[in-house]
Formats: sequence, structure tokens, C-alpha cells
Amino acid sequence: MLQFQPPGFGQKIINTSLGLMVYYTQTNAPWLIAETEDLPPLVFLHNFGGGASAYEWSKVYPAFAPTHKVLAPDLIGWGESAHPVRDYQISDYLTTIAEFIRHTCRPPVTVVASSLTAGLIIRLAIAHPFLFQALFLVCPSGFDDFGQGVGRRLPLQLINTPMLDNLIYALGAENELAVRNFLQSFLFAKPERVSEEMVQAYLASAQQPNAKFAALAFLRGDLYFDLSLYIQQLTIPTVIFWGKEAQFTSVKLGQRLAKFNLSAIRDFHAIPDAGVLPHLETPEIIIGLLQRYLSPSSST
Repeated sequence: MLQFQPPGFGQKIINTSLGLMVYYTQTNAPWLIAETEDLPPLVFLHNFGGGASAYEWSKVYPAFAPTHKVLAPDLIGWGESAHPVRDYQISDYLTTIAEFIRHTCRPPVTVVASSLTAGLIIRLAIAHPFLFQALFLVCPSGFDDFGQGVGRRLPLQLINTPMLDNLIYALGAENELAVRNFLQSFLFAKPERVSEEMVQAYLASAQQPNAKFAALAFLRGDLYFDLSLYIQQLTIPTVIFWGKEAQFTSVKLGQRLAKFNLSAIRDFHAIPDAGVLPHLETPEIIIGLLQRYLSPSSST
């Protein structure tokens, strides 16, 4: 959502096999745009769920604009990117994220990603390790880890019923009260941290034409998988951040996943008083931790 982007950031577009993908990067003062292409790329990827978009990372990535070429896309089916009418599958996101990286960067790249998208990035890094230099993942999960589905809260019969699925989406994601309640009750540890801007940004994304198709694919569980079956194969240096109060995917789940691959997963940070989106709820903490690893003097 361009109107919710921080100063100095604008919108650019690339074409993928599933349509146009919008992304946000340095386009105006105070950033020296002529020098941006020479900076190392830093890609920020948002979570799934009603109203999700690149806005999710907008409180964090300006801190890295002086030192990195920041790229924060709206994934296909979300935000202002294309919303093809289709039954979205895991392969759609593995393909289009890889296309995005190849179109916008000179690999290998450093990726910062959250939740189910972070889980997908682990799978992509296993399949195409040459694309990635380092991963910084917030609450990575396949939402069916160790065979325990955690995200589906409505019966499939309801979600798949014609017209009823429209009603579910309209009531659950397209009205201001529902969006505010979802952020306060499920995504944040401290409801008072949810600002009016956050509510409006999520609402604007949820109200995009055909936004329901990707959201309902997520709600149905079409994009879920068992991350524990993949994570052992990861070879890219990785750091994990996890909100201690995260619902659906608990910090204990994260610690259990991390133990599966102690050679690739270099650090695990539990963030106090934060939910599944610590980068939106307590961005200063995530900025500080990322700066520790991304400074020129450090190595992941």
C-alpha cells in the first residue's frame, strides 16, 4: 500500500508468471538513489493472512536504506500485486518468489521473512541455495509442523461453500472492526500497540479486488506443510526470531524446529512481550537484532 509506505520509498513493478508483482524500494530523498544499485540487496517478505502486505515490514526496513538496496514486495494475491483468480498452491509462491529475486537482484541475497512465508523460504533455499546468502526468519512455520495443524479455525465445509466463503471473508477481513480485533487478539501480544494506521493498511489490502482467493487458500490450509520434514536439509546460515507470546505457532515449536538443524540455524532469539509479528509490534527490537548481524563487521 503506497500510501502507508515510509518517506523515501516508492513503488516499482516486475512481471512474474502469475502476473505483476509490486514492490517497495528507495525511490526518493533522503536516499541516494544513484548509489542504491551498488548496495547489497535485502529482501523483506510478509506473512499470509487477511490484509497482509509489505506494510508489515515498513517499520523496520527504513533503518537499512542507507546500507542496503531494500526490496519489499507484495506477494502475488496480496497487497497491490496481481490477484489472479485461482486455487493458490505452495508452488505458486516458491515460483514467484524465486522469479522476484532473479528479476530484481544479483544473487545471492539476504532475505528477511515471517511465519508461513519464512517456512516457504526455507524450502526455496533448500531447492535453490545459490539464490541466498543468509536468512533472518520470524516465527517460521509450515502451519502443519510435526503433523499438528495450527492455523485452520473454520471447518472446510464452511470455507468451501459457494457464497458463504464470500461472507466469511467479508466478515473476517473486509471490515474495520474485524481487522482491528484480529490484530489485537491474535497477532499482537499487547493490543494497545495496534495503531489506526495499521488497521487501515490491513483493511486497504484486504479490500483489493479478488483478495479473497489467496486469503481463503491460506484459511483452508492449502498452503500448509510440515516444515520439520524440510528444515534438516537447510544449508544457508539462518537466524530465527520468535515472539514469546505468538499464538498458533508457539515459541516451543520454534525451539523444537531449530534443534533439527543446529549447523545452519546459528541463533534463536525469543522476543519478550511480542506476538507473531514482533517486527510490527516492537520494530525497534527487530531492527537492533538485525543490525547486529548485518553490520559490515559481523558475519552470520
